[in-house]
Amino acid sequence: VSYGTAGFRGNASGMEYVFFRMGMLAALRSKLKEAAIGVMVTASHNPEHDNGVKLIDPQGEMLAQSWESLATALANVTNDQLIEQLKQIIDSQKIPLSNASVFIARDSRPSSLSLSRAVLDGASAFGATCHDHGLLTTPQLHYILACYNGGDIKVDEEHYYQNYASAFKALLNVVSLFSRFHQRIFYLDCANGVGAAKLTKLAERIGANIIDIVVYNDGQSGKLNENCGADYVKVQQRAPAGLNMEPFHRYASFDGDADRLIYYTLDSDCNFILLDGDKIAALFATYIRDNLKKASINLRLGIIQTAYANGNSTNFLINQQNIEIACTPTGVKYLHEKALTFDIGVYFEANGHGTITVNQECKNKISAAAFDPNKSAEERFAAKKLKLFLDIINQTVGDAMCDLLAVEAILQDKNWSVKEWYRIYTELPNRQAKVQVADRRIIETGDAERKVILPSMLQPAIDELVRKYPSGRSFVRPSGTEDVVRVYAEANTQENADDLAQQVSLAVYNIGGGVG
Repeated sequence: VSYGTAGFRGNASGMEYVFFRMGMLAALRSKLKEAAIGVMVTASHNPEHDNGVKLIDPQGEMLAQSWESLATALANVTNDQLIEQLKQIIDSQKIPLSNASVFIARDSRPSSLSLSRAVLDGASAFGATCHDHGLLTTPQLHYILACYNGGDIKVDEEHYYQNYASAFKALLNVVSLFSRFHQRIFYLDCANGVGAAKLTKLAERIGANIIDIVVYNDGQSGKLNENCGADYVKVQQRAPAGLNMEPFHRYASFDGDADRLIYYTLDSDCNFILLDGDKIAALFATYIRDNLKKASINLRLGIIQTAYANGNSTNFLINQQNIEIACTPTGVKYLHEKALTFDIGVYFEANGHGTITVNQECKNKISAAAFDPNKSAEERFAAKKLKLFLDIINQTVGDAMCDLLAVEAILQDKNWSVKEWYRIYTELPNRQAKVQVADRRIIETGDAERKVILPSMLQPAIDELVRKYPSGRSFVRPSGTEDVVRVYAEANTQENADDLAQQVSLAVYNIGGGVG
């Protein structure tokens, strides 16, 4: 098994030993960092029979990449080798045998309770003080851990609800003074996951008179992520089970642990319209840019994308909005790291996982501008709106609940329905495919996975194919877990995008050692 961006994932059966060992590793990490470490038991958008475990560093960030290899090594040794492997980790990292604190939470999968107990047992084996937070969304555990290590030792789940409900209401109290229209009711698919109960609690703190959320797939019946949830809607381009859609009503979906969010609707001809992570990022970035400009605040704003970002989203942001773009390899850890290099960084994967980062110095600058007597009333108002908007964001990780509130607040401020949001740019038709190969390791990429380095003949072949299609673009990348190569293609029509994806897939098959 291998520790990836989302930790370990796989069929829950027989994985207890992995969870037990990650409890031990969390205790060691806590001793080294002299801070609490989080462990989340979840497999996110995976099927219900899967499960997973990932560690969270002190400020709510993902586990340091240098420790991913340590986690993989620890998970793969035999029981007879376990003690020696632990000693190697302690010696190589110079870990003091001091106190440890581990925060644990789980999603709503049937296997999560027993597997979280395995984590508790592993952490306790090293004398760690364990805090079992029970059922939480993944972002909630990130938030609680960051607050605790930041000095708020009494932080709990209720603290999360009160913080973000108050921030949302504060912004709406400001923007609603100028608002003429807002669709108060919208419809949310919670993937039969933990997000349903948690979103209900958050909505109660806000009040139905402000925002009225109708929840579908709340876990009362149906399996987790089965024919529902953000990943299903994104891939299938259709409504989740149990949801009957009407044109230009607002619909959204979480994934199983509520760290992904996508919106969607129908047009007047009942064609399905998806507003994914690209559209959310564009909405957030333009709102921030507009208010920075109105407040006369000079900060470096950037959007971080992967190669999967739709070409027209990139063109819109660069050419029409004059917003700086950076591209990283696929994986939240790369996006988040790059976002931190900007004063304000906005990142979203197309799948709907993303957030906004802003450093404390910049937050202080925005707050000061809101009360600066040397600024005009319009400038102070824009600065105040921006401060309140950023207060809604969970900066530690992509958080479907916070991102949902942020989208709703912007639509309220702009007096936009989902129709106006969708029309900010038109996405290029695209298609994803995968090709089975004998050995994915022979495919090497560069330029943030946008170009193939090896085999040397493959990229020229892709370039030649792309030139045949208007607005054509395509890239390929090897899977991180299986011997397949993933293909992405886009063009001016869906027919051309499909054809380009097929032709590039054939090139990968012929040059990259396809099998089957």
